[in-house]
Amino acid sequence: MDLLFGILSVLAAIFVGFNIGGSSTGVAWGPAVGARVVDKTTAAALMTLFVFLGGWTVGRNVIETLGSELVPTTAFTIEASIVVLVFIGLGMLFANLYGVPVSTSMTAVGAIAGLGLATNQLDFAVVGSIMVWWLIAPILGFWAGGFIGRYLYPYLEREFAIERSSGPLLTLDPEKTLPRPTLGPETTAREVVSTVLVFVIACYMAFSAGASNVANAVAPLVGGGIVATERGIVLGSLAIGLGAFTIARRTMESVGNDLTDLPLLAAMVVMVVGATITTVASWLGIPISLALSTVMTIVGLGWGRATRPATVAELVRGESETKVTMGSLTTEPEDEVPRIGEEDPDSIEDVKQLFDPSTVARFVAFWIIGPSVATLLSYVTFRFLTLA
Repeated sequence: MDLLFGILSVLAAIFVGFNIGGSSTGVAWGPAVGARVVDKTTAAALMTLFVFLGGWTVGRNVIETLGSELVPTTAFTIEASIVVLVFIGLGMLFANLYGVPVSTSMTAVGAIAGLGLATNQLDFAVVGSIMVWWLIAPILGFWAGGFIGRYLYPYLEREFAIERSSGPLLTLDPEKTLPRPTLGPETTAREVVSTVLVFVIACYMAFSAGASNVANAVAPLVGGGIVATERGIVLGSLAIGLGAFTIARRTMESVGNDLTDLPLLAAMVVMVVGATITTVASWLGIPISLALSTVMTIVGLGWGRATRPATVAELVRGESETKVTMGSLTTEPEDEVPRIGEEDPDSIEDVKQLFDPSTVARFVAFWIIGPSVATLLSYVTFRFLTLA
């Protein structure tokens, strides 16, 4: 019977990791695949590698938080671990059905918190510190995106806006004794630099995903002593990689969530900010949502870009009507960037609305509902079925 439960617990962890790989790979590698920097198979292999690196280094701290600090390790019986992982998987399924990027980390915390409440073993101080970061992360994402959009984005666009040539990026010079790569017939040095940046940022995003998400798949198993930390990291990374090689191929093609409709430069900015917030929080041992940071960075970036025609004084006095649109991020780069307050509002064309209040409200609602439902279901299960 113990062997059967052991197999079931590992399968539950693989199921969670498989779904994580399917959703997070598209966000991390979608822009790079769309820009023809790498193909889907290479992206999946690199995703697996950098997820493992993120889990093996920074992700250990998150595993410790989820596996031993929210509740003591004695709470994670093999049955309890299975139930917690099932609730995490169901939370992801519920989110995917409604097309909302609900955080796996938040759902995992909710499921484990329900176990702790039912058994009177929950550490409320740890829960409080986690929830503080859940408030800080989207605020940081919004204002970081807003600052970059208002003060830096036009300059980044002028220097790094990516215009892909029709031919190959690099070719081999056959006239040399030892063939060496040279720029393609229509390739510019700027295109090469931009392409390398896309690749590096995608690797960084994958590392961040591993730092935050490997724990969600294996922390209950590690906390219950079912697998050791190192083996758990390997198991979680391989499960995420399995999702990357299979169901993620579709999400990579559509470039994941809200990054789909962003210009490639804007997507790169969003990925760097979101990944940095997530990596820092993971280093501190905080289970945090990558989606939470990236979505609010998108909103902040568009808002900041759209407010450039107005001075700070005009914004404070409410004298500027700011409409955040996708066009705010798709303007043509200029040789001379206008100063703040001097840009022509008509130059930021109204193409497609980026900030839809109803969509953001739906995201926020599910960010609250997801972990809340996981907590409630977990509490009821462990309270009345006495599995813990």
